[in-house]
Amino acid sequence: MELSERWFDDYAVGEVIDVPGVHVMDGDRMVAFAQEFDPQRFHVDAEAARATIYGGLIASGWHTGAVLMKLLATTLGPASLGSPGGRELRWHSPVRAGDELRLRITVLDAKVSSSKPDRGVLTCRHELCNQTGEVVMSFEPAMMLLRRPEAERPAR
Repeated sequence: MELSERWFDDYAVGEVIDVPGVHVMDGDRMVAFAQEFDPQRFHVDAEAARATIYGGLIASGWHTGAVLMKLLATTLGPASLGSPGGRELRWHSPVRAGDELRLRITVLDAKVSSSKPDRGVLTCRHELCNQTGEVVMSFEPAMMLLRRPEAERPAR
């Protein structure tokens, strides 16, 4: 079942989802993003970046997070109600021009709202992985999703 067709009730704790799609990091876009939002030398100046611990240009972590969000948001359907926040935001490894990023989601917890039973909250681990499978960023957001209409809900 496509993520765009899923409701809260369609997720299982422990489930691992490889989100379809890949985002290839473009060097010019990395620099442009960083010039506007994170103008540190290892994000905006290739020559200066060579002299840092990274040995070259790397993407801003916030740019990497925006890529994660794009991969997620373009696959979720109308059941998505956004997120009230998350925990454990980590940048594990530098992201460089040409890296191919993919999103993997692990469902950690699922709770139906006690005040609004038409929805639930999934706690997930989002892992952004590069072309070698290395996790470059992780985050554990709470995702609010609508439930299926009661007549269509699977037995739990």
